[in-house]
Amino acid sequence: MTGSAPTTVVDSVENAQRTPEKEQPYAALGLKDDEFAKIREILGRRPTSGELAMYSVMWSEHCSYKSSKVWLRQFGQKVSPAMKKDLMVGMGENAGVVDVGGGWAVTFKIESHNHPSYIEPFQGAATGVGGIVRDIISMGARPVAVMDALRFGAIDDPDTARVVHGVTSGISFYGNCLGLPNIGGETYFDPVYQANPLVNALAVGVLRHEDLHLANARGVGNKVVLFGARTGGDGIGGASILASDTFAEGGPTKRPAVQVGDPFAEKVLIECCLELFAGDLVEGIQDLGAAGISCATSELASNGDGGMSVDLDSVLLRDPTLTAEEILMSESQERMMAIVKPEKLAGFMAVVEKWDVETSVLGEVTDTGRLEIRWRGEKIVDVDPRTVAVDGPVYERPISYPTWLDALQADSAAGLTRPTDGDELREQIIRLTASPNLADKSWITDQYDRYVLGNTALSFPDDGGMVRVDEESGLGFAVATDANGRYCQLDPRRGAQLALAEAYRNVAVTGATPVAVSDCLNFGSPENPEVMWQFSQSVEGLADGCLELEIPVTGGNVSFYNQTGTQPIHPTPVVGVLGVIDDVARRVPSGWQDEGHNIYLLGTTALELDGSAWAGTVHGHLGGRPPAVDLPREKRLAGLLAAGAKEGLLGSAHDLADGGLAQAIVESSLRFGVGARIWLTELCERDGIDAATALFSESTGRVLVSVPREDDVRFVGLCEARGYPVLRIGVTDGGAGDDPAIEIQGLCGIGLDELRTASEATLPTHFA
Repeated sequence: MTGSAPTTVVDSVENAQRTPEKEQPYAALGLKDDEFAKIREILGRRPTSGELAMYSVMWSEHCSYKSSKVWLRQFGQKVSPAMKKDLMVGMGENAGVVDVGGGWAVTFKIESHNHPSYIEPFQGAATGVGGIVRDIISMGARPVAVMDALRFGAIDDPDTARVVHGVTSGISFYGNCLGLPNIGGETYFDPVYQANPLVNALAVGVLRHEDLHLANARGVGNKVVLFGARTGGDGIGGASILASDTFAEGGPTKRPAVQVGDPFAEKVLIECCLELFAGDLVEGIQDLGAAGISCATSELASNGDGGMSVDLDSVLLRDPTLTAEEILMSESQERMMAIVKPEKLAGFMAVVEKWDVETSVLGEVTDTGRLEIRWRGEKIVDVDPRTVAVDGPVYERPISYPTWLDALQADSAAGLTRPTDGDELREQIIRLTASPNLADKSWITDQYDRYVLGNTALSFPDDGGMVRVDEESGLGFAVATDANGRYCQLDPRRGAQLALAEAYRNVAVTGATPVAVSDCLNFGSPENPEVMWQFSQSVEGLADGCLELEIPVTGGNVSFYNQTGTQPIHPTPVVGVLGVIDDVARRVPSGWQDEGHNIYLLGTTALELDGSAWAGTVHGHLGGRPPAVDLPREKRLAGLLAAGAKEGLLGSAHDLADGGLAQAIVESSLRFGVGARIWLTELCERDGIDAATALFSESTGRVLVSVPREDDVRFVGLCEARGYPVLRIGVTDGGAGDDPAIEIQGLCGIGLDELRTASEATLPTHFA
């Protein structure tokens, strides 16, 4: 029973034909004048209210990628045979799928839930996790892990606390209730994200090859079934109203567009879907996320035989007063749509009843090539589904080189005052360690369950998360996300490639081999030509970078309109990299665990302080050009690390990124509480740099490793055989008595207790 709604005049197709001049609120739904005119041209009449609702959400920036399509095509064009070798499903489906060996496959994807997480941080973040997990389910996979990449405003702004508390609570609540380990991610603070936090959620699932399913509506006469939670008024128009506009007037007026999540309902839905797949009871399943029923029906029909007939009266409602348009646009969570053969419908119903999941048969697949939807006996939608879901607007937005960029790039950090003595150097190392972006994040990560399901091999604070896939062989995957908005503000092309290189390196240091990419591209308004230039440069950089590394982009998300008024965020392309490891027992942690191991620096260091954590933290400076990136070198480094891990030569491995060598030494020491003695003289002589540059430069292609003394000769031989620069710069050392420390010989010493106190105090001071 759906209850009784007030009597209203149904805006049927027939009524639309009779009343061609009726005024319609298309602008309030996010459609431009020319887009509305195009819809009328496609239909040969004015749209019904239901059709207008569908087009408005499906032609939104969030769903149609209308401003980004022309650039995103590069990901499918710039490919090599090696990139296709293990790719089972690429872009265009709910999530990419990669063959990881032994008959196993891994599916993963990252998406944004930025705008909802500013308006209603708890529900915005929670439903972001729920939505990305349903994408994984729809591929036939069992979700096994989640990650998140977060950007907040200034740490001392009062509103930042509101957003941080809500977002972290929402992520932990939803993920913990689902019983999924949160195995990694990143958290950054910067005033540029003050009214535009970024909440990017990633999920990973595993499946056997034969369990792979794609979302399409094939087979005339097959049933269209909606199951899961009832449809309510939450999230109405979220894709078109909330995710495709700026916060020019502030957030609270947009609160009704934020979805409300129920992780316990989703947990049941996961198990129900997996049993349906196992019983071969569905032809395909599509999750209902952005654009709700509008999206599910039009995309399933477009991907199948091209026709579908649906009765909207059969939709089970939480709110009986919802109009047809609201039902079509609602983004209520925990809902799925399945295509079921008639002869399997009874078996399907038995499974959903077993799991106590509410279900309704909405209609069937047809061969008409039309998506027809009826409500209260009247046909309210009659469209070619491709015009809704596939052939929407495609814009070649104007692009222009930013007028301010040359001056910014000319303002290099190379001339900034560097520490002149040991005391000043010591103070700056501690200051960096305690800075918001480098400080310990356990106040956040301790809210997440990392080990539920029992297969987590690596998690916070290691560089990448790792999960075992197969208990018998130990086969597993590793995943990491990275982005640096400061670098991208200085040079979006190089900044995007630096994000790719760092995520790639973070997977490699775990001992895994990087194999695939999913990205979440966060930018300001596409109607700003300078933002579109940043976007075009970032996409081109990523596509070229992936081609050079020979790893495919399997899918992702574009999030535009991340700006308040005319002030956009820094371009922030978040890159997720997936890697494969034959046996998780060979995993490599990011910190040294034993005394007496030799510490080696792989790679070389140059004077590259522009955009660095040191320049920003110590001097409040942003300018110049970000570090150079050498992707063939990164590929060689990854191969070296994989070989070292496989031969058991590495006690630890930690990539050098934000904060440079100094921060890598601090984090490697704090990981297990083992100190180190470091010498820089030979490094400075070899690379022609001073001690401060050696410690704070953010040159890429560098990794800090610890090696047991008995494996020293073999490790150095491995590096030399592969032609990779390697230099011994220290030894792990517990320190005198119970006081482990980092000693930089000839310059300064810092106790680990002092460093840990500085690092761990920052977030609790502001948020506890």
